[in-house]
Amino acid sequence: MATYAIGDIQGCHDALQRLLAKISFDPAADRLWVVGDLVNRGPQSVQVLRALREMGDSAKVVLGNHDLYLLMLGAGDKRRDKDDTLYQVLEAPDRDELLHWLSGLPLMHVEGDHVMLHAGLLPQWTISRAQALAAEVSAALTGPDARQFLLHLAGDRPDRWDESLKGWPRLRVIVNAMTRMRFCTPDGRMALRGKGPPHKAPAGTVPWFAAPDRFNRTHTIVCGHWSALGFYRTEGLLALDSGCVWGGKLTAVRLDDDEVFQVPA
Repeated sequence: MATYAIGDIQGCHDALQRLLAKISFDPAADRLWVVGDLVNRGPQSVQVLRALREMGDSAKVVLGNHDLYLLMLGAGDKRRDKDDTLYQVLEAPDRDELLHWLSGLPLMHVEGDHVMLHAGLLPQWTISRAQALAAEVSAALTGPDARQFLLHLAGDRPDRWDESLKGWPRLRVIVNAMTRMRFCTPDGRMALRGKGPPHKAPAGTVPWFAAPDRFNRTHTIVCGHWSALGFYRTEGLLALDSGCVWGGKLTAVRLDDDEVFQVPA
């Protein structure tokens, strides 16, 4: 049995199928970790959702910001970006089943010495604390107030963690860190509008993974979200967004031996 971690798919179903063929993925024996952003921008979001849902327990999938945006639209949020391709999911005959499956996905998956999430972790959080916070979001997404949570999710404030936060602001900080953050200050204030490569960090910030941790981490973070960073690995970090939807590549890494597999967009 092999475990493969795969970067942001964003509606590129054809590239996904070519990558699965390249690694000879067998859902009966292998497992696929997907770092989120299954949908949007690319032309085949609904096919990606169906394919991963059909894999069942063979696929471990976490939510990305575009996946949450789809859930927000499904809950009634009216904002639409001109580059969105989510209409195909919202108008699909199995829309409700797909959105229900998506809402049940976690923000974070921890197994062995690997942690998978879409974007990043704030320097104040240990892995165990982050797990507990991610579980709060999962409870909100599947609870009786899920629609209200999704309709209150948008926004950049608060921009830093505080244990005293409650309600929607508390959940918004957790979501923004785990699905949107690229840069933060050394003390953990998020700069959510920063989207460029690491050398173009907003003033006073560093890439989230370069912030000095208050706690020693013993896990490797497997993430995506940052196409301007690209495929990047260093001690404690495996970043897999190689910009497939922008004409780059779709990347998978076999976690058992760190072998890299890529297919062009």
